[in-house]
Amino acid sequence: MTTETPRFRLCFLTHVQGRSDDVAQTYRNAQELFVVADELGFDVGWVAQHHVPLGGGGLSSPWTFLAHAAARTERIRLGTAITVLPLEDPVRLAEDVATVDTLSGGRVEIGVGSGANSQEYAAFGKDVARKRELTSEHLDVLRAALAGEEVRTPDFRIQPRPADFTDRIWQGVFSGGGAEYAAAGGSNLLLNRAAYGFDAPTDEVQRPWADAYLAAWDRPGRPRIGLSRFVFPAKDRRTALRHISDDVHRAALRMAKSGAFPQDVDVAEALRRFHSFYGHPDEIVTALRQEKVLPVATDLITQFNPAVPDHEAAVRALELIATEVAPALGWTPAAKRARHLESVPHPAGV
Repeated sequence: MTTETPRFRLCFLTHVQGRSDDVAQTYRNAQELFVVADELGFDVGWVAQHHVPLGGGGLSSPWTFLAHAAARTERIRLGTAITVLPLEDPVRLAEDVATVDTLSGGRVEIGVGSGANSQEYAAFGKDVARKRELTSEHLDVLRAALAGEEVRTPDFRIQPRPADFTDRIWQGVFSGGGAEYAAAGGSNLLLNRAAYGFDAPTDEVQRPWADAYLAAWDRPGRPRIGLSRFVFPAKDRRTALRHISDDVHRAALRMAKSGAFPQDVDVAEALRRFHSFYGHPDEIVTALRQEKVLPVATDLITQFNPAVPDHEAAVRALELIATEVAPALGWTPAAKRARHLESVPHPAGV
């Protein structure tokens, strides 16, 4: 039965990577994913910000990218997961956010976090040791600016005048304490696809964080939890592995250099530590039904990273997520929800 409100919003996240050095094509392909996702009924499309290039791309200027995506789409919401907040002037960032929100008809979500790349901090003249302090300071200013308040000097408010962002600011966190801090500030919660530095499964590590967030929430609005997960459906498990296994293993070996993963990590262990859901859609649905954080999530954010599938495979995976995986978990495409509401009879005179 089609319902007005699904159990969760369906989202996708791209790190804007490709298989070649043609970054322009990589960016065009990533834009096309937003168009495809919009047509499929995805609720939100997210991009990640990286100032240091990733293999085959990476996106340093997400709000420019999202402005272009806004012009190519009609309904899908547009967000960052995350904007590296300590490296931004929060007033200038608020202006960009308000501009894209105005152009898109109010479709913006903004996720922020501290990042961790020391090279990025050095390039922007910031001390990485102060990342948490800078995140807090900048978030206070960003909130005020997006609330239409005076910032930094009397009578100065950003323009265009922002709409209500009360429930559209998200924070990425990596601990129970971070989750409580996000709740105290009124931010929605973003949970990463994997919990690094832990041997236990990611969902077992993160569920207490989600519970701590919900327990600490004391505001009138609904607390929102965005759960990012590596989801790659294909016609079968072998096909999925052909597209993702090498990339996942290489990423795990890079993580091992920092101590986040074991030095001798193999492909199977890499897939486990990235908390990967892959294979035939039925296999993924079965696995996601056992996922410990999904029952309290309001947004399921699917991503392919650290894999970098070719564009055709990525498009097909989005199609399978939207048509087979998510509906089996209780999600309804936005277009079907709209048609259902249009067909509901209204009382006379209403």
